[in-house]
Amino acid sequence: MDGPAAAGKSTVGRAVARRLGFSFVETGKLYRVLALIAVRDKLPLDDGPRLAAAFNKADVRYTVNDGEPLVAVDGEDVTAELAGGDVAEAASAISALPEVRAALLPLQRRLAEPPGAVVEGRDVGTVVFPDATYKFYLDASPAERARRRARDFAAAGKDVAAEEVERDLAARDGRDAARAAAPLRRADDAVYVDTTATAFEEVVDFIVDYVKREEARAAG
Repeated sequence: MDGPAAAGKSTVGRAVARRLGFSFVETGKLYRVLALIAVRDKLPLDDGPRLAAAFNKADVRYTVNDGEPLVAVDGEDVTAELAGGDVAEAASAISALPEVRAALLPLQRRLAEPPGAVVEGRDVGTVVFPDATYKFYLDASPAERARRRARDFAAAGKDVAAEEVERDLAARDGRDAARAAAPLRRADDAVYVDTTATAFEEVVDFIVDYVKREEARAAG
């Protein structure tokens, strides 16, 4: 499940995973893990080999408890720290580095071992799992995505104007689409889902029904 920020991938992905009985993997959290390591250890955010070595050295454990991802590094639960603004900015910077993306790839793939998982990110259907059985690309208008993100900020006690959020999202979209390593794009065989004016429950129903229908068809 791919798509730009605030398109609904995480909330939809969690619900779809629960409905289908799969685990849920939020690949963005893994980039934030490395970003947190970089911030703590004051590592240069443009040194791909050094960052990759730091991630490979760390003992990163990703588990899901009642649908919520929990992340530990070297035995320490760091889930709450991954939501920090400095970590988010660092994650955006390092995610463009090919050495970083290559270092995270093996763990991303291990997390979706049988019986399978719902995995969300920006290159899941194009790079991480190019042969995935089902691929979906979630999208929404820039204004709607900004409204959702501003609402999330407000819920967290942060007063950020939707216009400012929309500018930040546009800049992030540009970086994600233009990066040389695994740019954000819709896989050729991904089902496009526009969530702009569609209720969350309807998006979940559509994806679950699509998967069940295709499974029934394959079973003959």
